[in-house]
Amino acid sequence: MRSLTRVAVPVGAAVAGAVAVREVYRRRLRLPVLTWGATEEEAARRLPGDELLENADIVSTRAITVDAPPGAVWPWLVQMGSGRGGAYTYDWIENLFGLGMRSTDEIHPEWQGLEVGDVIPGKASLPGMRVEVLEAERALVTRSEDSTWIWAFVLEERDGTTRLLSRNRIAMREPSLGDRIGMAMMEPGSLVMERKMLLGIKERAERLAAQPKVAR
Repeated sequence: MRSLTRVAVPVGAAVAGAVAVREVYRRRLRLPVLTWGATEEEAARRLPGDELLENADIVSTRAITVDAPPGAVWPWLVQMGSGRGGAYTYDWIENLFGLGMRSTDEIHPEWQGLEVGDVIPGKASLPGMRVEVLEAERALVTRSEDSTWIWAFVLEERDGTTRLLSRNRIAMREPSLGDRIGMAMMEPGSLVMERKMLLGIKERAERLAAQPKVAR
């Protein structure tokens, strides 16, 4: 019995220590990466598109306040994509992966007619993103053609400004330990790119809203 106790105590302590370290990592490091700019309530709230992938392995909710109404934000969202308006982030990084991104600073009428069912293409080796939810100036939700990724943009008007939320839900089909480690390493990189994207949309929308209206 004593020998069992001598083994059980350090093992139990090691397990408890590992759990504690994991919780510290989740709260102090991983959670801020996955919820940049979002309030605790926004990160926890259900958003349009959540129902398309309920049991996601990874969920991020990032947000920004845009000093412009939703009508000045929406056109930039619907024209995003490779061969379209780009992603308003670091194009040179995107293009290292062959995504062919070129972020525009203009609203292009030819890219504004997005509809449910349209597929926004990726590069040849990646699935496109199919439009699943399209509520003008309210919500744009796309789903990858392999159904492993949901990307939702939600706009909320607040006294003339817009709260813009970006939520990613990702499923990893029977992931190995290596897959999980690799994804954890990619999460900080996704923050760098998505933060730049949100700031890019904010800057463009605020500039658009500040333009004088042309009388007709």
